[in-house]
Amino acid sequence: MARYTGPKSKIARKFKDPIFGPDKALERKNYGPGMHGPNKRRNKQSEYAVQLQEKQKAKYTYGILERQFSNLFSEASRRKGITGENLLMLCESRLDNTVFRLGIAPTRRGARQLVSHRHITVNGHIVNIPSYELKAGDKVAVREKSKSLEAISNSVSGSSTKSYPWLEFDKNDLIGTFIVPPTRDQIPENIREQLIVELYSK
Repeated sequence: MARYTGPKSKIARKFKDPIFGPDKALERKNYGPGMHGPNKRRNKQSEYAVQLQEKQKAKYTYGILERQFSNLFSEASRRKGITGENLLMLCESRLDNTVFRLGIAPTRRGARQLVSHRHITVNGHIVNIPSYELKAGDKVAVREKSKSLEAISNSVSGSSTKSYPWLEFDKNDLIGTFIVPPTRDQIPENIREQLIVELYSK
């Protein structure tokens, strides 16, 4: 399965946002990477560069590669409503993202691995496709044989009490419910989706 496997701190510093989770490197150096450090003179970015950077930020945040992201945008464009909001809603409806949001895995990368290794079920059936799109009412659970995995128990016990209005989760049975796709105001990610729409509209 193709995915980004490069340095995470470098990307977080590039966007000045902890898109892969808490990052001590970003806290120490809250400026872009490069040999010249914060003193490097940077030319003003063009409109295209700003839009492209926002798209890259969204791709890295959700762990989606170019072709997948382009397909998601096409799907978002076909649906009723605001294209940018539809795009983020589709990203949030992915199975790997939901496993991460539920706290079953500490990161989206970890969630993607759990799904790929057949530890997650949807409505009682094993689903090993991270990009699987959840529908309202779908039940996401840890497979019975996988409930004793240390990685899962550590993540669930160590996860914060953060909850999301479009999800419900039973920590004892390790079963979550995707109640309904989220609205834009419910999604906490710092992404300016309108810039992405403008980029694809060129």
